[in-house]
Amino acid sequence: MPPETPRRFPRRWVLVGAGVVAVLVAVIAIAAVVVLKRQGDVSNPNVEFRSEAPPPVPKPPPIPTGRTDPLDRFVWPLYGYSKDRRRYLAAPASLRPPFRRVWKRKIGVLLEFPPVLAGRRLFVLDDSAVLHAIAKGSGRVRWTRRLGNLAASSPAYHDGRVYVSILERAPGRPGRIVALRARDGKILWQRNTPGRTESSPLVDSGRVYVGVENGTVYALRAPTGRVAWTFRAGGAVKGGLALADRRLYFGDYSGHVYALRQGTGRPVWVVGTSGARFGFGSGRFYATPAVAFGRVYLGNTDGNVYSFAADSGRLAWRTRTGGYVYSSAVAAHVPGGRPMIYVGSYDGSFYAMDARSGKVRWSRHDGGHISGGASIVGDIVYFANIRKKTTTGLNARTGRRVFSFPDGAYNPVISDTRTIFLVGDKALYSLQTQQTVRRLRREARLFARRQRRYERQVRAYRAQKRKAQAARRRAAQQRGG
Repeated sequence: MPPETPRRFPRRWVLVGAGVVAVLVAVIAIAAVVVLKRQGDVSNPNVEFRSEAPPPVPKPPPIPTGRTDPLDRFVWPLYGYSKDRRRYLAAPASLRPPFRRVWKRKIGVLLEFPPVLAGRRLFVLDDSAVLHAIAKGSGRVRWTRRLGNLAASSPAYHDGRVYVSILERAPGRPGRIVALRARDGKILWQRNTPGRTESSPLVDSGRVYVGVENGTVYALRAPTGRVAWTFRAGGAVKGGLALADRRLYFGDYSGHVYALRQGTGRPVWVVGTSGARFGFGSGRFYATPAVAFGRVYLGNTDGNVYSFAADSGRLAWRTRTGGYVYSSAVAAHVPGGRPMIYVGSYDGSFYAMDARSGKVRWSRHDGGHISGGASIVGDIVYFANIRKKTTTGLNARTGRRVFSFPDGAYNPVISDTRTIFLVGDKALYSLQTQQTVRRLRREARLFARRQRRYERQVRAYRAQKRKAQAARRRAAQQRGG
């Protein structure tokens, strides 16, 4: 049997096949570009940006010379310090390392989030949902209150009250929001939520704002806990909300960022992201945003840090790191520097990025994982390393290491401009400069000496008064006799 004649395909099939091959080649080429190109290569520096002058460096607070202290009125009220969550406190140049430990308070339970400070007390919530009120001068516990089974947030303080969000009110049961009286921990009201919540509360204009894992954002009336309004996001709301210009900003686990009207909860804008799965998916926003310079800044689990225009939601820049970015960013213009964004990454590096363009100005590799948010006190930016269990302070302008501490976990530092309150893994520390410690002790000795002298004078006056009264009684008895 003669060999079979080769079958010939119609010309149009050949053209279709060639077209399919060309499309496949193009797709592969595009995918290769996406894979090889950094996903953080977006920079639109001309998007609206508001320059701000750096704040003046304050003078060192006076050393108390009696029972009252000017810093008894100082308040660090929220996670991130200010309502826009910038995480930046202008402090005197004297508040710089080296520091000396004044006291240590062992909590014994993981501390994921820092305390808030109101006058003479620190309020810190541990992971077992116990709220501790601690005297900032001595580290003594004034009261504790168990509020649930699990927690991971900072409280908020306002007008003599402390507001707390709880992940689980009981094992396997969703969370709650609780308001307590600051002086004694008495529960004033509590509201159960339909999902867990680790969103650090924000208090403003008589309302408490908090997000929940089922995607609901609540505005509660601060005096009573009644619902003023709710908004349903597309994914779990883990981080806290930031407030600026009567708008609330936050990200969710669907990879979207939102701006809501503070009064009504109606959206001003909503934007999505595409920095995950080679640009074909959205990562998750765990971090609490920082709002500054007319922009919104927050990190994502896709490894990017994002900047959006606060008014329109337009993407200003996206800068890639080498790992997840759970860390809440610091937005600051430190005197002598430029507007910057500071953030840690799970790749073990800490980054300083230009606030306008997103360009990395410097970075420092610390190893391990940087999961929690940083904060700046003065011109030093502090961050913790969850893997190494350490806390590090860097010069905010240069990235030079100026401080290290052998304890730390997530969100490490707050301050009242005289004292650094450092959050370790399961303990809270009070740190002051050696000069401040000496001056405070000297003033304490002088005050004690004055107090003893005053008490001697009082005793002498009372003794003299008793003698005079006795003399008058004797004279009266003699006249009567």
